[in-house]
Amino acid sequence: MKKDILQTVPSILIRLAQLLETEVKNRRLEIPKKFGRGYCTGYIFNEHIRLLISNYELKEDLIIENPDIHILGRMIVFKFQNIFTGTLSPKQQLKAAPSVLIATSRVNTDAMISIHTNTATINIEVDADYLNGLFDLQEKSRVLRSLLQNAQPLLFEQIIYPSLQKIVDEIVAEQVDKTFQLFYLRVKAEELICRLLMELVKRDEKRLYPLNIHDIQTIYKVKEQMLEYLDTPPLIKELAEKANMSPSKLKRLFKQIFGNSIFSYYQGFRMKEAARLLKEEKLSVSDVGYELGFTNLSHFSRVFKEHTGMKPKQYSRS
Repeated sequence: MKKDILQTVPSILIRLAQLLETEVKNRRLEIPKKFGRGYCTGYIFNEHIRLLISNYELKEDLIIENPDIHILGRMIVFKFQNIFTGTLSPKQQLKAAPSVLIATSRVNTDAMISIHTNTATINIEVDADYLNGLFDLQEKSRVLRSLLQNAQPLLFEQIIYPSLQKIVDEIVAEQVDKTFQLFYLRVKAEELICRLLMELVKRDEKRLYPLNIHDIQTIYKVKEQMLEYLDTPPLIKELAEKANMSPSKLKRLFKQIFGNSIFSYYQGFRMKEAARLLKEEKLSVSDVGYELGFTNLSHFSRVFKEHTGMKPKQYSRS
């Protein structure tokens, strides 16, 4: 690898190649067959922003020492997940909806990185000071100010809507001449970050609470439990007991991470599943309503229209 190319490759990618007994060629690591399959490609655009695309399966987990721990301490991480959905069933796609995790560096400053057997993500790391220099935050939301200050452990998740997914697809699949590749990918990465920050500004949190790994894991277990049983509306008291949290703390942290209340978040995914059953499974309106726990079909029709703009029967024929 030429020296100028080497300087634009994240150290973690080079370290991974060494462990897999191979090399990074043109900023891309192909997983050797004896270790698994897939690829990982990485780019350091400048001292402010870097990109890592991972889409691979390994036969066993690896633990790698993080060679860039001194750099990551000032970075905000944008982790896009569930964006390679080709191998997932429709029901799996609902539970693993494309989303992005937005985290301050203080959420995870470990010197060791776990490389899991099945990874399909895009990571964009951006220097917090660089972003701070781009915005006048005096009138902006507390969420955005707290994120860019990068002073406490915070995590937010944002669902990826179609226009964002289009940019992600362009980053992964667009064929660009080598002359323009770094510039093209940096522009696309910064466009993604800008659009995501614009979404975070819409959140109306008056106060943000520092998060620890245990609380994050607990909130995600609550989310998984809700999406597993879309026919059963969540009861806060029961969820809080299982999470070993007070109801107020559960509601507070859930909304902080996902930007929505527990019930609103559940109802949104419930209506996505209703839309899938109507369109893809060709079920009747009554069958869909009853399958998703509605005893009153008029209520189901009203809720569905609130989320999609159309009544169920109209949607199934569209």
